[in-house]
Amino acid sequence: MSKILIIGGGVSGLSAGIYARMDGHEVIICERGAMAGGNLTGWQRGEYHIDNCIHWLTGTNPATDTYKMWETLGALGGVEIMQGKSLYTYDEGGKRLSLYCDLDRTEREMIAVSPRDEKEIREFISAVRTVQGLSGIAGEKHNEGLTLLQKIKSLPQLYKYYNLSTGELAAGFRHPLLRKFIVSFLGNDFGSLALVFIFAHYCGNNGGIPRGSSRGMAQRMEKRFISLGGRLVLNKEAVKVNVKNGKAYSVSFGDGDEIGADYVIITTDPALVFGRLLDADMPGYLTSDYSDKRKMRFSGIHCAFALDLSNVPFEGDIIFEIPPKYKLRLGSENLVLREFSHEPSFAPSGKNILQTVIFCNEENALRFIALRRDRAAYNKEKAELSRIIADIIVNKFPEMKDKLKCIDVWTPATYKRFINSEMGSFMSFALPSRCLPMRKSNKIRGLENVILATQWQQIPGGLPIAAEGGRLAVKTVAELEKKHVHKKQEKHKNAPSHA
Repeated sequence: MSKILIIGGGVSGLSAGIYARMDGHEVIICERGAMAGGNLTGWQRGEYHIDNCIHWLTGTNPATDTYKMWETLGALGGVEIMQGKSLYTYDEGGKRLSLYCDLDRTEREMIAVSPRDEKEIREFISAVRTVQGLSGIAGEKHNEGLTLLQKIKSLPQLYKYYNLSTGELAAGFRHPLLRKFIVSFLGNDFGSLALVFIFAHYCGNNGGIPRGSSRGMAQRMEKRFISLGGRLVLNKEAVKVNVKNGKAYSVSFGDGDEIGADYVIITTDPALVFGRLLDADMPGYLTSDYSDKRKMRFSGIHCAFALDLSNVPFEGDIIFEIPPKYKLRLGSENLVLREFSHEPSFAPSGKNILQTVIFCNEENALRFIALRRDRAAYNKEKAELSRIIADIIVNKFPEMKDKLKCIDVWTPATYKRFINSEMGSFMSFALPSRCLPMRKSNKIRGLENVILATQWQQIPGGLPIAAEGGRLAVKTVAELEKKHVHKKQEKHKNAPSHA
């Protein structure tokens, strides 16, 4: 078997490493950071644990192929899967509407809010059920699928949502609470088909959270890789893939080391690969996404607060409008506020941890990245943001006054530093309307044995797409190995006889 060197120890890299070891290859994962997992991580601040990644995980329903992949990768590891009552709640002046795990309840409550919108609501929920059937998670036990004929017949029903953005979908509802509920989760510019899929999977018991959340899941995957005999090297930053005659033969590292390999799998943001790690131009199939203004990259500004209260006045994620005086300053309409009562160990007894996120576009993300060059100015900006966000929370929940203490702030500059994405994006691109999430090739023309395994190869990225990218990279290695064996056999067969 071959020697495979994997650049990056995030979900893609760990996935590729596990599948490569299962195929019998010698595998080294080199990770530039101090721990594996990439964006799938969490960290301690005193007695509080901050979770960075999983708000819900596609693939927690045993009826799905993604669940089987997570099991293979050791990601679930037999731990409890926590399925919350709701994915998110939109609150407008005390009036609330939630995406419940119980889809029937969600439908009833949407109709109760606005009986005039019943036709549009039922049509939307019907599309959600159709996607559940397409995904094999329909029915009472969330394990039923559609026949081939039913799948073909269902496609015209989804065409409407393929054509509409979330903002355009929301405009079709009469009641303002319904309109805001629709756009609050993804904003106005995502394709509405993405929202249909989110509703379908969450309400199909396919969007739970494994016990231990992000850091726990990353540690289980790391343990699985090492148990298979893989080698993980931390604090090892690749600086150059060395190529000769269209084939990589080694990778050079920032500490002066050079490691030889038969195959190199690259899992980092392609924007920071081509012209840097590789003396090659980015393939056209990728540049088309990076240059398409509709396929925006996005990041977020996050704050974590210790809350000196035993009870939180909401459950899960609550989204509400930012007061007008702060909207321009924060560059957003809404604040997402999350509590972690499902993980009691994340905060001391009798207290809680809250986390907020404000999504930001490429322009704002790059502003934070540039600002970090002046550490004093950057820290001042973070302190001011935490003060404003605390004020917004207390304005919404007065019982939290004098009970909140900011314990961390992280921004697009943080993501650029730790997960090495060009503009601090923790997913790849926004999925616009009239766009299907097709996976791009993992091959690079002119480089026979360098393979990509990144979430940026399929919009909108995320954990399952990253893990699948790792699996497919190893499948490509197997195809190349088979091709090489065939060439050798042909060469031997056609060699002149010396008898």
